[in-house]
Amino acid sequence: MANSGVSFWRRWHRWIAFPAALFLAWASATGALVAGTEFFGEEEALRERTRDLVSPVTVSAAPAAFGDPVHRAMVAVAERQPGASIDRIVLQFKGEQPTVTVFTGRPTGGEDRRFVVEANTGRVLEEGSYADKPLLYRLHSGEAFGDGGLVFAMGWGLALLALTVSGMLIWWGIRRRDATGVRRFFW
Repeated sequence: MANSGVSFWRRWHRWIAFPAALFLAWASATGALVAGTEFFGEEEALRERTRDLVSPVTVSAAPAAFGDPVHRAMVAVAERQPGASIDRIVLQFKGEQPTVTVFTGRPTGGEDRRFVVEANTGRVLEEGSYADKPLLYRLHSGEAFGDGGLVFAMGWGLALLALTVSGMLIWWGIRRRDATGVRRFFW
């Protein structure tokens, strides 16, 4: 690549990098927090504890094997939140304490409560509010700032791609063609 080509790509690389730096710093910081939350989170700990266990419930199990735990959970949730709508139900059969997690919605729409119920007894183990996506995930994706935030997130993703491509083109233009070994790639 001629020197003027390198100059062109350096100029564009600089102009893309300058405004994108703040957004890329935001994305990398929140991404690291999301990864840490996933790695050290409660759900990951449960996955690790139950990874090598075999579920006592199979696809050919009688309907009572999964229906009864759901029924017990529904009765327990109905006692605490009568008439609530159900957003979703998650069954966890593996492990010492199988659970049914019931997510309820508000009468006007949106997320409301999360109940973790012991599958065998119907005892409520945990109750708390829930959001479909945690705030940290919505901050990372830009979704916390509405549709404009998602557009910005797509923009900083494209900026990172543009910086990668322009950086590679700059490197290609200034690499040492006569070098050998590792020096051929790193000057």
